[in-house]
Amino acid sequence: MTPAVARAAYVAGIFGLFVLNQDRLKRTSKALWIPVAWLLINGSRPVSMWLGMAPQAQVPDQYLDGSPIDRLVFSLLLAAGLIVLIGRRRQVGTFLKENWPILLFFGYCLISVLWSDYSFVAFKRWSKAVGDFVMVLIVLTDSEPETAFKRFLARCSFILVPISVLLIKYYPNLGVQYNVWTWTREFDGVTTTKNMLGMVCLICGLASVWRFLVAYKNQEDTRTVRRLIAHGVVIAMVLWLFWKSNSVTSICCFAMAGGLIVMTSLHRFTRRPAVVHLLIAGMIFGSFFVLFLNPAGGVLEDLGRNPTLTGRTDIWKVVLSSAGNPMLGTGFESFWLGDRLQKMWSAPGGFMKGIQEAHNGYLEVYLNLGWIGVALLALLLVAGYRNVLAVFRRDRDSGTIRLAFFLTAVVYSFTEAGFRMMSPTWIAFLLATTYAPAVAVPESLPLLPIPQASRFWKTEQFAGHLAGTRFRTKPFEDVV
Repeated sequence: MTPAVARAAYVAGIFGLFVLNQDRLKRTSKALWIPVAWLLINGSRPVSMWLGMAPQAQVPDQYLDGSPIDRLVFSLLLAAGLIVLIGRRRQVGTFLKENWPILLFFGYCLISVLWSDYSFVAFKRWSKAVGDFVMVLIVLTDSEPETAFKRFLARCSFILVPISVLLIKYYPNLGVQYNVWTWTREFDGVTTTKNMLGMVCLICGLASVWRFLVAYKNQEDTRTVRRLIAHGVVIAMVLWLFWKSNSVTSICCFAMAGGLIVMTSLHRFTRRPAVVHLLIAGMIFGSFFVLFLNPAGGVLEDLGRNPTLTGRTDIWKVVLSSAGNPMLGTGFESFWLGDRLQKMWSAPGGFMKGIQEAHNGYLEVYLNLGWIGVALLALLLVAGYRNVLAVFRRDRDSGTIRLAFFLTAVVYSFTEAGFRMMSPTWIAFLLATTYAPAVAVPESLPLLPIPQASRFWKTEQFAGHLAGTRFRTKPFEDVV
């Protein structure tokens, strides 16, 4: 198959995935495409790179200046998102009150700009980082929040995963590159590194596993077979991409979080909170033990890693030797800038050349925000886990994917920068842990499908509900 024919076939296939997954009875706002575009860019490559206008030379100064094209694109998306939220200001105000730990964390990130060596650059990065939370709020304040949650993840998966396969198979000049140290091929797909491709496959794959199991359990729905096909195809592509990219961290997290989704979806014993706590704690501690407390390193060797975690322990030693104020850090997203970045790239042995992250999410937070930032992250994790469990108790299907995203962020950050702003794992973490408050709905109004509801609203019976009706609170995610 020629590249041109393959491109046409894949475009048709992507369109087919959207058709198979559609649900005409559920309506979401067109504004949902704004966060979809945001994640598509952050989950692939900058727009300037797609246009062939990104700087080619890797020099520290280019990370200070950035790309004006990318800056314009993110500014337009952020402005559009803020306009949408202004129109939903009542719901947004309630969300902000309930999610004060997130606001506290972002607020401290803003304050840390003051002691950054590059305050203006740090402020610009903080402005873009706020966009992550803005996009999450657009999804969760939709009139159909749970449907918007599903469609947001599905749309991104249906685009990023098939195009990655297309680029690797038929456009290797875009989807494949050579490692500068080993001169072996690395499969990047729509992203810039194999680990980034693994991260995208991790989030998209978990979303499709979740939707596949939900559809499998709902055999009465006439659209079940179509959804099984759509998400089954995505899962198959994700497994193929995992095999090609060989991103060990993402593969292990996918197996672990995917197993959690299966267990919490299909087994009744997981209805008990104590069992859920035990599962999450066991998986986190087990991962920590294998990575950091396993003296023999046998498990790591079986996974294709050496006791240094493929050089990560050496990276950690170098970056800790250049860390700034232990309490305050170097300022938001400021560690990998200027002279400090040049020092990292000039480290003896040359193994730090081109590296722009600490390959540990908790260490990354410490380097930029100090121990105060780490403490606020811990608060965010505790509050987020509580919010995830609240959703799980109300709706087990919705809670399973949130549990999986939470577990993924915690474990993935042991060896990768999982809490770095504007990354798919961080966006998924915010999406899962942001608390959705209850809203008032009429107690006596029936919950009907849209065609029936439109007829009911026009009857005299509906008018009788408007006077003196009692209201009850219902979780925001469950409102129809």
